[in-house]
Amino acid sequence: MLGYLQLVRLPTVFTAMADIILGYTLTHTFVAGTDGSEDAPKFLVLLAASCCLYMSGMVFNDVFDLQQDTAERPGRPIPSGRVSRNSAIVLGVVLMTVGIVSAALVTRVSLQVAGLLAVAILSYDGLLKRTPLGPLAMGSCRLLNVLLGASDQLFWTPPGLLVRPQLAAAIGLGVYIVGVTVFARTEAKTSSRWQLGLAQILFNAGIVVLGCLIVAWPVWTWPPRGNGPVAVAMLAVIAFTLNRRALTALADPSPSNVQTTIKLLLLSYVMLDATLVFWKMNDSGPFGTAVALGTAALIVPALLLSRFIPMT
Repeated sequence: MLGYLQLVRLPTVFTAMADIILGYTLTHTFVAGTDGSEDAPKFLVLLAASCCLYMSGMVFNDVFDLQQDTAERPGRPIPSGRVSRNSAIVLGVVLMTVGIVSAALVTRVSLQVAGLLAVAILSYDGLLKRTPLGPLAMGSCRLLNVLLGASDQLFWTPPGLLVRPQLAAAIGLGVYIVGVTVFARTEAKTSSRWQLGLAQILFNAGIVVLGCLIVAWPVWTWPPRGNGPVAVAMLAVIAFTLNRRALTALADPSPSNVQTTIKLLLLSYVMLDATLVFWKMNDSGPFGTAVALGTAALIVPALLLSRFIPMT
């Protein structure tokens, strides 16, 4: 069982959950004094769809990487023999199928987004990972995952994409993950400093996009939101923490330093989602506060599980 949990990289699935919470809250209005229970069924189905699609991507990542992992990471579940390659393929197919079918139960647009996400996952794992387009493909997976959370209220026409801030948030988080992917491209060996420096620029650019969204969006379409400055300050704290750790890896780009930074980058992704949820749910009373804190709390099981199951 531990081999299978390592195969799906269970601690990182909580970052996918945070995406769905964010996408859903960005496209729904919750009235103060309500508990949002009427929205629970669709949300839970989208959450299940995202988790299954995310874990299928982790499985197929190892399926396609078998030769490289045999040489560089022989302890991984498939090259070590703890999970057979055929069993991994079956698991990946089942997870992806369940994810797509679950999305289809919500809306037709949810099915379309899930289908695009499945294509992006397989394209990254099987074709683009080692090409210059690899980081962009991974970023597109995250972008689509946020849109999956928003998909029951999503329309492909420009007003449907732009009337709520889900697209700008998805782009910012996608750019952030492009930076994380560049940072992790050679994690198993000593990384080049120019690569790590470029990655640092990219993930900071993603955070800047999120900050610009918080500052500029009320001017465009919403009344000014009282916690905008607080949310921007939270982003600044996250950025400071990440850059301090990234500079340590830049000074000594050994695998251990780089992998520690990647872990922090992935865990901080949850906090970026939680910050945006906090910003959006400011006028929803105690329920909004609970949702933001619940999103941030996803970092706890991720941290605990990462002691036994590597995130990278």
